[in-house]
Order: sequence, then structure tokens, then C-alpha cells
Amino acid sequence: MAHFVILGAGECGARAAFALREKAFAGEITLVGAEPLHPYERPPLSKAAAADAGDPKFIAAAEKYAESGIRLLTGLEARDFDPASRTVMLSDGTALSYDKLLLATGAAARSFPGAPEGNPHIRSLRTHHDAAALREAMKPGRHIAIIGGGFIGLELAATARLLGADVTVIEGLERVLKRGVPEEIAHLLTERHRAEGVDIRCGVSIEVLTEEDGKAVVKLSTGEAVEADLALVGIGARPNVDIAERAGLAIENGIAVDTYLRTSAPDVFAAGDCCSFPLPIYGGRRVRLESWRNAQEQGTLAAANMLGLDEAVSSVPWFWSDQYDMTLQISGLAEGAVLHLRRDLGPDAFILFHLDADGRLVAASGIGPGNAVARDIRLAEMLIAAGAHPDPAALTSSKVKLKSLLAA
Repeated sequence: MAHFVILGAGECGARAAFALREKAFAGEITLVGAEPLHPYERPPLSKAAAADAGDPKFIAAAEKYAESGIRLLTGLEARDFDPASRTVMLSDGTALSYDKLLLATGAAARSFPGAPEGNPHIRSLRTHHDAAALREAMKPGRHIAIIGGGFIGLELAATARLLGADVTVIEGLERVLKRGVPEEIAHLLTERHRAEGVDIRCGVSIEVLTEEDGKAVVKLSTGEAVEADLALVGIGARPNVDIAERAGLAIENGIAVDTYLRTSAPDVFAAGDCCSFPLPIYGGRRVRLESWRNAQEQGTLAAANMLGLDEAVSSVPWFWSDQYDMTLQISGLAEGAVLHLRRDLGPDAFILFHLDADGRLVAASGIGPGNAVARDIRLAEMLIAAGAHPDPAALTSSKVKLKSLLAA
């Protein structure tokens, strides 16, 4: 009986395990996770951290794994694997032989250069344990310093303010959300954060991040020092590729896979945050995506291809971020766009459409309260997938329904 092993018990790995059963795979499945908890959703760690810091939102109940015939090993790290002998070595000395292997090892938070490791006053956010520690510090009268003005940093800034903590955000670039978010939307969010009392400082570099007398101390290039009860380092993530590198797999901004999520080793696949892959709808451009939906979709896709169904990557990238009552959604990749058009959807809600030099819609970025932009972003996603070249005047006119452009 065939044995499929999945390394990484996050969104991607867990979805792949269940998808194998849904696709009638009758062999053995072993899912290995380094954390002691069974698989849980990671977006709520920042987006819903204002809620109580009890159990995380589990992907499935613990008993569901046993009922589905999935052997779940938690609290164990995969040390190495050998593509020649098709063997995985775990941290407890266990050797697992596999017929097919999926690497869903995810990504790790980048640490700040020179900052003390393991310090309770200097943290990152990647696990439920991290979120619980941050929640303890987010109290009235406490001060949180956030290093980095990306999605994680701003989401946690909103959460901390809702819980009554003082917040300072320090971003080295000239504005927040520089990567992938239009300036018009970034400006709106910056102003909202400042209205909520967040101190946002952009274009400021950090000389030293350290701890002194039970406080995190951020020493700036200006000579100023920002003291905080806790400093959160939110400067991005790096793909977990160490085990793949040791096995000799091709690495290119992550574990390199083809459109079927196959690595350079026979019967070894990779999916989710840890891998880079070519996107056919963008001319085969190789990308690595850190998003919940990509992890979920690629888990299912990897399962199909482990079963030999040869289903290629075809989805349009999609991201979202919740901050206060505002939701930002982005579909597609705006890099290379030359025309940016605005469509107003209502009070404090609008979408920016991004077209390339040929007039093709390549991305759409929307923001508004609640789900104000969700439907239109979904329609834009479908237009992007169809390779549409919509009339720019129609995109900006509230009198023209996006659905009609899709039909055309």
C-alpha cells in the first residue's frame, strides 16, 4: 500500500491530507508538524487577535484526522530526507519511508539583525504561542513598538489599539505597505491608524534593537530611542527551505516547483509559502505567495498531482487584510501596470484597477468597510483570469456593471 508523507501541518499540509482522502486515495497518509497543536488557521493570529487568546481556530477537530485515516504526528521536526532511498528522518529518530512526499514547510518570521534571540520583550508573530504572548502585552497603559509597516504590523497595530495599548510603528521605507499595495490605499490606512492614535514613523532606520531593564529599546538613526514594553518584529518571512536544500533540491526564492508543484526530485512536491512556481496567466513569471488562500488551494492541487491528475496552477493571486472596520482586498499582481483607474463603490469604498501597456487588466486593489469591495474584487479576479482588456471608461463608471464586462 502506497505511503504519502506530508511535512508541515499548517493550512497547506492539512488541506492536502484531507484532499487525498476526498480524491479516494486509499493508501497511508502521515502528516508531520513541528508544533504540539494540531493544524490551525494562521490569519486569525493577527486579524482576530483582539478576541480571547484561548484555543486557535483549528482546521479540523483532532478526531477528524483519525476518522479520515490520517496519521498526525505533532511536536516533531523533519530533520532530513533522502530522495534516493525515499526516507524521511524525524527529530525523535523515527525513519519514515515514502512513495510520494509533499513539502508544506511554510515560512518563518525574519529576525531583526543583531537583536537578542529568545527575549520575551522582542517577539515576532508566526505561531499561536507568539499570539498569546502578544495578547498579554496588548493592555491599556502598555506600549507596543512594531518594526515594519506591512500587513502583519498594521493588523497588530489595529488590534493593540482596540485593546487600549499605545502603539508606535516604525517603517524604514517612505510609506507603509510599499510592497504590492497602491499608495492611495496605503495613505488612507495610514490616516486611519493615526486617527486611532497610532504613531506611524516612515523613512526611519533602526540602528539597534535591544532590551534594557525589562524594556524593548529601539535606537533610531536619528539618535532617538523608543522604549516599549514589547517590540514586535514584522519585517517579512523567509521560506523554510533548509531540509530541501540539504536534499539537493533546486531553490529559487523558495523550493522551485513547476506548474504541477513538482520539485526537482522524483515524486517530491512542494506547496504553499515554502515554494516558488511559474504563473501561466502572467507569462510564466515565477512567484512565491504568502497567503492563506494560496496555501489552501495549493494543498488541494498538490494532492491531485500526487495522485497523477496533472492539474496545473491556474488561480489568480488574492490577498486580504482587516484593520479596524476596514478590509483591503487585492486580486492579481500589479507589478508592470502602467494605467491605474479608480472606481468608487460608496462611502469610503473604492477599487483601483491596474492595466498593463497592452490594456490587459492585471490586478485590482480595493478597500472599504466590511465586505464593501468583496463582490467587485471577485469579478475583477474573474476578468484577470480571462485575460480581459476592458474599456477603461467602463471600469471607472459606476453605471457599468463589472459583470457585464465579464460577459463581454
